[in-house]
Amino acid sequence: MKGQPKTALNRGPIVGVMGSGSEGHINRSAPLGRWLAESGVHLLTGGGGGVMVAVSESFHSVSQRTGSVIGIIPWDEDAGKPRDGYPNPWVEIPIYTHLPLSGGRGKEPLSRNHINVLSSDVIVALPGDTGTASEVTLAVDYRRPIVAFVDSKDQIPGLSSKVPVEPDFEDVRAFVGGILRTLGDYHDRHSGRSLECKVPYETTDVRLQK
Repeated sequence: MKGQPKTALNRGPIVGVMGSGSEGHINRSAPLGRWLAESGVHLLTGGGGGVMVAVSESFHSVSQRTGSVIGIIPWDEDAGKPRDGYPNPWVEIPIYTHLPLSGGRGKEPLSRNHINVLSSDVIVALPGDTGTASEVTLAVDYRRPIVAFVDSKDQIPGLSSKVPVEPDFEDVRAFVGGILRTLGDYHDRHSGRSLECKVPYETTDVRLQK
């Protein structure tokens, strides 16, 4: 309304969390979601069940957080509406798409997985099946920073050797935190200040390039 102060928009980093659509992997999703919320970032998922709902609920439960839960929602062509079960109750910003493909067809142009990956500054992949595997492959193809929060490579089918595997949450935090500090350093450099921080591997994201 005219005359009222505008609410500040948090344009902080977006962390994508990808994983099983049927199993929550709470022992990983819960601490990850809480830590991300406490870190002041936005959380992005595919907006459905399993890991997506588990990490979203954990993130959402943190009071005084500044970030939001973003969900990229698939389309059901037969029903002519968003797919049943989407968005889950914890999604605060649903992005509805016309894209129906997922699972083993998650790399095809009509999959929202491209949006999931390209909208994320850094990605954490939890155990999952073919859909998660396609998101991981896209992250490598698009050179998005990604870490696999799994006990072994076989928890994500065909996991690329280019993706670091970290079974320990503290190591996942270190990886993600390093990327987030790099994003901050980029903004600091463009504000007239200069800090040093290296990206773990090459990225084409212009936000990380000088």
